[in-house]
Amino acid sequence: MKPPRLRWVIFSAIITFLLVVILVSFLREMKRVDKLSRALDSKMEELVVEKRKTQQLQQKIDYYTSPEGIARLAREQFNLVQSGEQIYKIEIVSKDKNLQR
Repeated sequence: MKPPRLRWVIFSAIITFLLVVILVSFLREMKRVDKLSRALDSKMEELVVEKRKTQQLQQKIDYYTSPEGIARLAREQFNLVQSGEQIYKIEIVSKDKNLQR
């Protein structure tokens, strides 16, 4: 059997080296793509949460700029009533001195 010629040995070594370099580069890129994909998923989840918050706040703005919302705000924060409504004041009488002010 003839020993392989030197050029075939060098050629197969170069081809093997190139295949290893390409494989390592591919694996590194796949790792990088996976890392970026996870980061993108995380940011998308944050974006969805922020959009939900924005939507809820926009609904509150829409409600409190409507006549019903303004009336409710006036009742809750300023103790205002509409004409024709009656107000009842409830006083709690307690003998416990810790509860009295």
